[in-house]
Amino acid sequence: MPSGILIIDKPQDWTSMDVCAKLRRCLGERRIGHAGTLDPMATGVLPVFAGRATRAVEFASEGEKEYLAGLRLGQVTDTQDTTGTVLETHPVSVTREQLEGALEPFRGAIQQVPPMYSAIKIQGKKLYELARKGKEVARPPRSITIFSLTVEEQVNETDFLLRVRCSKGTYVRTLCHDLGQALGCGGTMFSLRRTMAAGFTLEQAHPLEEVLSCPDPASLLTPVDAYFAKYPALTLPLNLEKKVRNGMAFPLPGTPDGEYRVYGADGDFLALSRMEQGKLTTIKSFFEVSAPTAKEREQH
Repeated sequence: MPSGILIIDKPQDWTSMDVCAKLRRCLGERRIGHAGTLDPMATGVLPVFAGRATRAVEFASEGEKEYLAGLRLGQVTDTQDTTGTVLETHPVSVTREQLEGALEPFRGAIQQVPPMYSAIKIQGKKLYELARKGKEVARPPRSITIFSLTVEEQVNETDFLLRVRCSKGTYVRTLCHDLGQALGCGGTMFSLRRTMAAGFTLEQAHPLEEVLSCPDPASLLTPVDAYFAKYPALTLPLNLEKKVRNGMAFPLPGTPDGEYRVYGADGDFLALSRMEQGKLTTIKSFFEVSAPTAKEREQH
């Protein structure tokens, strides 16, 4: 069965789940997941995990992300981007230097109030469902981190391109809205392109059409162990491989503490494991579980 990571350059007007649905059919694999949702208007890096590799999604979703965002000053919308209804318009006389000066309070660890048009649940209701009914509820601010924030280009009098490197949970359109508020003229997001997610970049991404038209789309998959390449590799003999496959922790004298990519005797990637206090313990297994043979079923 296909298993691995496929970096998609998501097209505009597709949801992240639309992409996953297409790839399920394309790869013939129902186990498909993605790391980090992109709104329909956004494009760019969408890491998609297939088969047993879906077990790595929880690690990939936690990583930093980078975006190239279009900020339009002088306009406020209900969705905080240009897909929404315009609520306010204001004259703009902000220079690039003034915008750069306004960025500093938004760098580092900050509090951000999530937008009403988001999938966050409050008292069991998704915020966007309430927003579509014209309701607005109080949203507690959330802690996020903006690792870097720079002005890349001034497009015209009102439009600027910002490069944002941020933590999981950051709403870039809210950042645009909040910057507009800080400048006193309002702001909204007119474009968004993700340039990095989970350590993967646009240079590694395949346009969706390229994947869908590929005679062998599974050939484009990156093995899941490549995602954990920063950890040293540990190859086990067959008797210890069986212990890993059975979910057992066991001593491994002479092995330094730390996290490892663990491989079987034949080179199969078995697990991400941790060596601690003389024992090797599985953090997450990645080997494919095969169906039991008739003989094995009889024994049970």
